[in-house]
Amino acid sequence: MDKSIKVLPKKGRGRPATGRDPVTAIRLSPDLRATVDAWAAKQADTPGRSEAIRRLVELGLKAKAK
Repeated sequence: MDKSIKVLPKKGRGRPATGRDPVTAIRLSPDLRATVDAWAAKQADTPGRSEAIRRLVELGLKAKAK
């Protein structure tokens, strides 16, 4: 009896899922980007730009909720 042909699953296209939150892109003017970077540089742990923007959004939402 001949060996049966193995069925290989097809690989999905595109980048594999990372299990993180979906990306939301925003456009910032050079001045606003510099302001965000300056704020981040003053923080104790010096977050990157993305983390700095997340923190600033959270601070803004907390301030508005009061």
